[in-house]
Amino acid sequence: MGSYLRPRTIDDALAELAAGPRILLAGGTDYYPARVGRPLDDDILDITAVNGLAGIADAGDHWRIGALARWSDLSHTDLPPAFDGLKAAALRVGGAQIQNAGTICGNVCNASPAADGMPSLLVLDAAVELSSAGSIRTLPVGEFVTGNRATERRADELVTALLIPKSPAGARGNFLKLGTRHYLVISIAMVAVLVVPAADGTVAAARVAVGACSPVAQRLPLLEVALRGCVLDAGLADIPGPSHLAPLSPIDDVRATAGYRLDAALTLLRRALGELGGGAA
Repeated sequence: MGSYLRPRTIDDALAELAAGPRILLAGGTDYYPARVGRPLDDDILDITAVNGLAGIADAGDHWRIGALARWSDLSHTDLPPAFDGLKAAALRVGGAQIQNAGTICGNVCNASPAADGMPSLLVLDAAVELSSAGSIRTLPVGEFVTGNRATERRADELVTALLIPKSPAGARGNFLKLGTRHYLVISIAMVAVLVVPAADGTVAAARVAVGACSPVAQRLPLLEVALRGCVLDAGLADIPGPSHLAPLSPIDDVRATAGYRLDAALTLLRRALGELGGGAA
């Protein structure tokens, strides 16, 4: 029979992790469905009562998304347009009950290839804050998630926040997802795009990421380069091509074939960029 602990301070939580490995529980929206029909005999560290881990805050040169910040918190926080993609992803994570319980950090730690938050966090250049009893370190989110259900978190560490640097003025984000139905579905493909405008009406910089088409979500550097200097209008939809998808390695499964996933990703990219360009001032 497993044990259950619910500390109230970060120091107590980290001390427990230093004493031995435990399953970390926040929203529980990944933990409980994975254990349907089997005994709950894990050693649990429930962090939901730990002070200081909730909320989304302006921390000066960056935004801080606490470990207990829920998906629904995003819609109630005044954030710049660069976060529009992450906000759109939040509305596609399950239904309202899941959005009110599931945490953004937990979505990253679960490390599913189809984690809805990962593409937008990649284009926002998010970093993961990892705390232990003796230190705090940060890793870019793309380095933290290393594979299907695999991360760089050590057993004595707790992800305490996501840190997102302030984007340049005018930056705007977008997110699109394809599934077999609109809500409560695992993605077949999804894309996130962030575009920074230049004063002359062209693209000063762009970041593009695709999820559910490889073991981890991937940035598309060739497409990002191709977008720079392009006129920021609906014509951005014409820029993506099959060669830009080189970093992807989709699989065949019950939801879609690899070929269909590549075609869907390309279509979503064109739509996402067209929407951003079409909404340019």
